[in-house]
Amino acid sequence: MRLILNGLSSVYELERLAGMFFPSVEVRSPGGQPDAGDFIFASLEGGGACSVVISLGGERLEAAQKVAKGTAEKQAVFALARMMFGLLSDLTGIRPRWGILTGVRPVKLFHRAVEAGMGEDAVRRKFREEYLVEDRMIDLALGIQAVEAGINAKNTPDSFSLYVSIPFCPSRCSYCSFISHDVERSKKLIPDYVRLLAEEIRSTGRIAKELGLRLRCVYFGGGTPTAIPAELMRVLFAAVGESFDFAGLLEYTVEAGRPDTIDAEKLRAIREAGATRLSVNPQSMRDEVLRAVGRKHTAADVERAFSLARGLGFDNINMDLIAGLPMDDPDGFSRTLDRVFALAPENVTVHTLAKKRSSALAAESQSDVFERRQQVSRMVDEARERLTGAGYRPYYLYRQKGSVDNLDNTGYAKPGREGCYNVYIMDETQTILAAGAGASTKLCLGGERKLTRIFNYKYPYEYCSKFYEILRRKEEVKRLYEASRVL
Repeated sequence: MRLILNGLSSVYELERLAGMFFPSVEVRSPGGQPDAGDFIFASLEGGGACSVVISLGGERLEAAQKVAKGTAEKQAVFALARMMFGLLSDLTGIRPRWGILTGVRPVKLFHRAVEAGMGEDAVRRKFREEYLVEDRMIDLALGIQAVEAGINAKNTPDSFSLYVSIPFCPSRCSYCSFISHDVERSKKLIPDYVRLLAEEIRSTGRIAKELGLRLRCVYFGGGTPTAIPAELMRVLFAAVGESFDFAGLLEYTVEAGRPDTIDAEKLRAIREAGATRLSVNPQSMRDEVLRAVGRKHTAADVERAFSLARGLGFDNINMDLIAGLPMDDPDGFSRTLDRVFALAPENVTVHTLAKKRSSALAAESQSDVFERRQQVSRMVDEARERLTGAGYRPYYLYRQKGSVDNLDNTGYAKPGREGCYNVYIMDETQTILAAGAGASTKLCLGGERKLTRIFNYKYPYEYCSKFYEILRRKEEVKRLYEASRVL
């Protein structure tokens, strides 16, 4: 679909909105209105005249509205977005449930509205009328906002969490968008990577101590942290234990992730490190789906790894699922849920497949896309209904660009078993000191929601070869904190 914009300096919001309806969008700006073919033409002219013309399959619809003279372009874009949304919904039969909201963190908008003193009725009216969000999504977001507010109340200006990146996996899944490297191909690099990562962890601990910061959460992610040998995991766990004070720790999570990397020795190392929360992530409990996405394990392997973790004392386990994987359908996803419920994990996170995770989606016809949207929506809805019915409550939510039907990724937990780190990273309300390749340190300074970021090099070989530049950058944490305190 061609998107032609006239009189607008920014294309992001309208491009993202068009992408909710079409597998691919070609932006042309500036430009005149075409005479033929499929297109979306959005225009902002002098005096605040907003108009949208859409041509699709020989059918043509248009709408116009005038905003007050001198209105900021952002508000004019919202007006254009509402018109686009209505016309595209009429033409395609698709009506994304989050309305015109295109951001990754929609719940943050609800936090801001509540913190600004808006009552529930006013919040509902705002998101229904201004953003065209469905009532059921407003219900979901308000429920999550209330849970997150309780978790955020534990946060203090001197709080921080530690993220440790181990970007290696036994193989790369076809849907994966994370930085990960095949552990077999990276064997020679891994010992040096672990040695340097332990040094960065110690350096980070020193800086946190000098600043008087209090550790709240530890999160080992990747990749798959359990893809490396147990003895190297112990090196990193020891570096964390020696470098940080656990007195105020709320949780310590390790993503074991792939069941084909989990064994008793690694689980014992994780327990001895003080970890309180573990992820065992099947994504699907159907063997044919696992094969289709390149996973080298079976559903039975997931059950084996889960039982092993339970036997070793892990009493807070998360399981990730993805709705919309190749070869899956609503009936099969329902059977996946059956097997997950039989294991009774404390946390279940339901993700929606994103287009960037599946290039096949971009090649589908519009009718195929419509059918796929309906199927994935059914999967997500069934998961939400069954999980809440079983006593899990949604506690954090985010979205990815290109998610099927503009759906969300939602974490569910038994009350009191929520993952605090997930809330802090998604709400952007706490400093995250991050170590490892691809890791991004995010500083919350002076009580503001706006973050200051310090990036590590993306790939393990860059991380190792430019390691001392990373340590130099990490010293910026101390300077920025001290500067914010002076102000």
